[in-house]
Order: sequence, then structure tokens, then C-alpha cells
Amino acid sequence: RVASSRGGYYRRVKHPSKFTGTDMTFGLYLPSCHDEKDSSATTTPVLFWLSGLTCDDTNFANKAGSRAFDAAEREGIAIVMPDTSPRGEGVPDVDSYDLGVGAGFYVDATTAPYDVHFKMYSYVTEELPAILESEFNLGRGGLKAVSGHSMGGHGALTIALRDPSSWVSVSALAPICKPTDCPWGTKAFASYLGSVAAGEAHDASLLLGGRSAPASEYDDILVDVGTADDFLREQLKPEELTAAAERCGQKVTVNMRDGFDHSYHFVAAFVEDHVAFHGKRLKKAVGLRLAAQAYDFASTAGKPIRCKAMVARAPKKPLALETITVDPPKAGEVRVKVVANALCHTDIYTLDGFDPEGLFPCILGHEAGCVVESVGEGVTSVKVGDHVIPCYTPQCCSPQCIFCQSPKTNLCPVIRGTQGAGKMPDGTIRFKDEDGKDIYHFMGCSTMSEYTVLAEISCAKINPEAPLEKCCLFGCGVSTGLGAVWNTCKVEPGSSVAVFGLGAVGLAVIQGAKMAGASRIIAVDVNSSKFDAAVRLGATDTVNPTQLSKPVQQHIAGTMTSWGVDYTFDCTGNVDVMRSALECAHRGWGTSCVIGVAASGHEIQTRPFQLVTGRTWKGTAFGGFKSRRDVPILVQKNLDGELPIDHFITHNFEGVGKTNDAIHALHSGECLRAVVKY
Repeated sequence: RVASSRGGYYRRVKHPSKFTGTDMTFGLYLPSCHDEKDSSATTTPVLFWLSGLTCDDTNFANKAGSRAFDAAEREGIAIVMPDTSPRGEGVPDVDSYDLGVGAGFYVDATTAPYDVHFKMYSYVTEELPAILESEFNLGRGGLKAVSGHSMGGHGALTIALRDPSSWVSVSALAPICKPTDCPWGTKAFASYLGSVAAGEAHDASLLLGGRSAPASEYDDILVDVGTADDFLREQLKPEELTAAAERCGQKVTVNMRDGFDHSYHFVAAFVEDHVAFHGKRLKKAVGLRLAAQAYDFASTAGKPIRCKAMVARAPKKPLALETITVDPPKAGEVRVKVVANALCHTDIYTLDGFDPEGLFPCILGHEAGCVVESVGEGVTSVKVGDHVIPCYTPQCCSPQCIFCQSPKTNLCPVIRGTQGAGKMPDGTIRFKDEDGKDIYHFMGCSTMSEYTVLAEISCAKINPEAPLEKCCLFGCGVSTGLGAVWNTCKVEPGSSVAVFGLGAVGLAVIQGAKMAGASRIIAVDVNSSKFDAAVRLGATDTVNPTQLSKPVQQHIAGTMTSWGVDYTFDCTGNVDVMRSALECAHRGWGTSCVIGVAASGHEIQTRPFQLVTGRTWKGTAFGGFKSRRDVPILVQKNLDGELPIDHFITHNFEGVGKTNDAIHALHSGECLRAVVKY
């Protein structure tokens, strides 16, 4: 046991391992704030450091420990440094630095002679965390992060990507990023697992590239690599990790450090950055764990829940505050506690009787932030306590779903039939009123209830740091407006844009167009009081059609411009406005996007000549975003300050019973989004 200059101390711990069948030794740095003797004390977060080839438990402490331990003391976190393999009598070894003792590669060997002792994956992920929790009061409640160097960087990335729910954060220095395609990795996998193909489950680039959505647990993955590293091209291949991250939308920060090699001099130079990276996230996780204790779902799991809900009994009638029963989730379903619900015009559209699929009685609501209360059989993508945004456009992610696999659409049809019928995917209903009669579901969400049941494929798991009363807006309108610009139309920098209708969706279109680099943005609405908000978000021109002496399309394509604008967006649901938007799109290449939903029975029309002369007319649903993949990204952008949305929330209410007040506010014409917190 060695004291640190800052007050913490370093020690080495030897213990018999049930997985390796040998004695194992690990190094441990404990900060001065840690109290291992008091089991009731708050647990100290812990960073796992995994070392590289030829190393044991001491290399990191000896060569980079001074800087790492000082940084850990500042952050108030512990660092554990396990050995890189089993050692001792009976442990097979070979005359090679990259196989056998000192080279366990963080896998569980299945091939003789290594299969008896080389169980480093289970040792690091199961046995060592259990020892730290029970003997040292470290990392309880999942408060652990992982990092490493070279082979250890490979171990950190693969361990974290195989089980994101067990780790708060992950980073690596000079990691082996695609071990199935480098000499070190192929040798290890063939020897330990019997084949390189068996190693695909331990390949960070393949694990990341195979995801349909980013790991929402990780807002970023930090990687540092030296440009003078002799192993950069043949063994490390960081470009493979970057490409895989781009495919699934995962944020990975790869810093190429000029002039640095593969040595511990490189590790020591940047290890403080990595400790601070993890310290920041572990401290946030501590706060979130404490906050999560406010929700104790143990007493309700598997049982019906009685709660308050606003029930739409009939069209054009006020919602009724009722006590309902919400049944437990069935296979493939998730029951959630609704924390906040934002009122969307689609809810009003249905309540007013304009929706051809509108069923009564039902529970409306589809723009919400929720916490998972319980899950049904077979649910793996979310767990109790996770924060989710319900998405009326699901994403099944099945390899057999041509819609989910296509980059051209987000319209997964797997549960479309039952969702439109107001039922869960198995054709049954989870809501009952006090007389035991069924209440229909709405858009697969029904969030005007304190609890609701969703299909797993409708749950977008988000960063729990995000305030649900704000990020609920990403469940519909804001995402739809942004995505219409970025995904459906792909507005280019320097483009001209016209936006018809300045509700929340229209303003989101303006915000998205501004962020896309549009040079001219024309905001169109019959209510001039909305123009100030439009200008603040990026509108360069404003037009009130009621103040014109000619049709608005002729004013835009004729007076304001010679031939029209590059992109137009209808956000009104009015078929006449849809025509106006099309007809002021630029001759030869203009695109007009229909976002607003028209009332039942209404049809769009224009002269065919408008299309013959080069205009494109298209529509969008949920802005083309693939819900489970993309909503977490939008939420993270908001957390990072890149995508502000607070300006959309103009009214706030407390309690589900205030939903009728929110509806009244929306009808007033002065409301963009009214959020009701339950």
C-alpha cells in the first residue's frame, strides 16, 4: 500500500480466481474521499484500466500512475488495474510476446490448451466487479467505466460495446480497432477461440458497425492514437472504428496525436484527459442514480396499475379525467411511467373527428418522455429505469424488414395494422376503465396517461441526463420539421426555402434550414404575430398571404424571386396551401415537401404542367428519421448545446388533469408546445 501525494493510495491485491483457476493480482488506486470500511457510505465510482501485450498489473502504475492517480484524486474516482492474463503453474505459455502469458486478449478461451485458465473476459466483467463491490465498496449500481491501451484498448472497447448497460463510459489509447483483420487479433482468435470468425463477437469495429442505432449510454467514445505509432496501419486501424461509428451514428472522438508512438510515454501524456473524460461522466451518473431512487417500481412489476388518464370518449368533446387500469406488458412490450407529455396538433386533429382512423374511447398523446417501469418477455433493448421517448413510427431493425434496412425510408410497417386499429401488436388492449371496458390505444403511444404500454420497437432509449419535460418534443413535431429539411429534402448550403405555417413544425423547419446553411428563408403565415419567432430562428423574409393582392405562390415566384425557391414546405395540413407551396418551388428543380396532415377525404391538386416543368412533390413522416437510431442522437445534440429546443415550449402545466387547459392554450393561437408534467 503506497500513499499518493494528493492523499489517496495505491495497493496491490492478490486473490484466488474462480474463472481462471489461478491466483490473480490487480492494482488499485483509491482516492482520499473513499471509505471502504463503511458499507453504508456512497459507493465510489471506479475506472477499469486494461493493459496491453506483455504487461502485468504493475506497468500502468509504474509508468503512468503518477499522472493518472493525481487525475483520479481530482475526480474522486478509483482506478483498478487487472493483470493481462492468468499466470503460474499449469498456465500454458508459448515463446511469443503476443500469445499466452501477458496476452490474454480479454476473451474467454474455448480451445485447448488455453480453455482451462484463459477466461479474461469473464474475469474482468464478472468476477473483478463483484470483488470491488463487496470488498471495497467500489462501482456499485453500475458506476464503472473502462479504458485501456493497445490490447487493453481493444478489451475496453469490446467489453463496453458488448454490454453498454453495464458501463458508464469507455475510452482507449492506441486500441486494436479491428482485431479480425490484423496479425495480433487473428493469431489470438485462432488460438483462443478456434477461428478468426469466432472473434467477430470481440471486434469493436464489427460490434459498432453491426448496430442499427448508437449506444445511447455513450454520448462519446474517446480514442487517442499516435501518428508515429509503428503499429498504426497494420495492427490498430482506427479508421475502421471511425467508419463503423459513422454507419450507426455513434459519436466517437479520435484524436491523432502528432509525433507520438505506441509507448507508455504516449499513454502518460494523455491519460489525464481520459481520467477526466470518465470522471465527468461517472460523477453525472452518481447524480442520476440518486435521482432514480425516486422511482421504485418493484411493487408494481407484473401487476395491473391503477392511475389517472385523460380519456377521449367522443369526437369534439373535452377529455375526461378518469381512473383507469393499465395491464402489465406482454412479450415484446414495455410499460412506462409518463413523466411529461407535449400536446401536438395531431392529438387535436383526432379529437376533433378529422382522423379516419380515430377510435373512441381512446387515450390520446404521442409526444412524451417516459421512464421504463417494467418490461415483457423477450425485451432486451431497454430495462427498468431507462429513459425513453415513445415513437409512433417504430423501428423493428429486423434484417428481414426491407423498410428498416433501406436508407430510403423510416416507415417500418411491422405493427402498422394493429397500431391503426388502436391495439397492441398481439391484437389486444392494455387499458380498461372503471367498468372493465376496453379503451383504445392511440398511435402506439397513448401518453395522456400516467402509465402506458408500448411496443419495444417503439421505444427510443435516450441519455438519462436529458430532461424529459423538454426532450419529449423529439417524439413528433420538432423531429418532423428538422428531418423534413435534413433527411427528406436534404437542403444544401446556399439554398432558398419557403415555409408555410409557423407552428412548432414550421419553426423547426426554419431552424433546420438555418442549420443546413440555407441563405434565404421565407416564412409564410396568416398570423403576423408569429413572424418574430420565425426571424429569431433564421427567417430572412416574412409573408402574410392575407395582405397580398395576388396568390402567395405568384408573389414568391414572380415578385420576391424570378423563378421560385429551391425548397418549399407545407406545415399546415391545408390542401390549398400545399398547392401554393408546390407552385412557388423553383422551375426546373424545385422540391415541395408536404408535412401537414390533411383532414379525411381531402385531396391535393395542381396542373400536371407544374410537375412536367421540373418540380418534385414529396411528403415526409417523422422527418424520415429512423426512430430508435436517430432520436437518441437528436437528444444528445440538444444536451451538447448543438440543437436548442427550449424556445418551442411556450406553456407548462402540472398534472395529467390539466391536459384540457393545454388544449385550450393550443387553440389560442399563441401556443407552440404546451408541456404537461405528470
